[in-house]
Amino acid sequence: MSLDRGLDITVNTTLGDFTLEASAKLDGPLSVLVGPSGSGKSTLLNVIAGLTRPCFGRVTFGDEVWFDSERNLFVRPHLRRIGYVFQEGRLLPHLSVRSNLKFSRWFRRSTGPGPRLEDIVDLLDIGHLLDRSPRNLSGGERQRCALARALLATPSLLLMDEPLAALDEARREEVLPYIETVRDRYRIPIVYVTHALEEAERLGDEIVSMRQGRIEKIERRVRSPQPNKEPSS
Repeated sequence: MSLDRGLDITVNTTLGDFTLEASAKLDGPLSVLVGPSGSGKSTLLNVIAGLTRPCFGRVTFGDEVWFDSERNLFVRPHLRRIGYVFQEGRLLPHLSVRSNLKFSRWFRRSTGPGPRLEDIVDLLDIGHLLDRSPRNLSGGERQRCALARALLATPSLLLMDEPLAALDEARREEVLPYIETVRDRYRIPIVYVTHALEEAERLGDEIVSMRQGRIEKIERRVRSPQPNKEPSS
């Protein structure tokens, strides 16, 4: 995330008995929100996505203002050009993987052709999965397909909400290299949520530590090269 495409967030909102009061400037390119369950990570991610409208504050991305309570301005989610990868993937169950990927084209802006389906399929090694139903995929395969669908929508910003949390250790190790490849090959800012510190340290250019609805600290860091980072086919 370059400085001209950074996120600037100052928000305050209450959901039931939980209050999120967060202020941060995220310059990535991969920013990790980390903290225990209930710390507000996913709530903050949904604020960025426009799925949760804060009570007060302001959210900007580069020169775009997405939310400003003083001006009563709120840009709806589908106008923010965000790719969102959820914990459970959320592929459409009645469509094949191929049709799920093609469905993402409906969300493209008219700003150019975007990545080719063939290139994303090769990048994430899912060619052999294209004719399968989502119900016949493993957890790791499902998350790779969900990531492919998000990339094919040509997002300006990619949000990932604990995409590996439902996977066992072997499947996590299977998917992590693909996330690293996307991070390093595509110039798409990423905000990534996890409760696993080792994931945060492996992936993040900046680590945002959260607790009880507040940001405790932001650590900007230089990532160490990972051995065998390219996924094996």
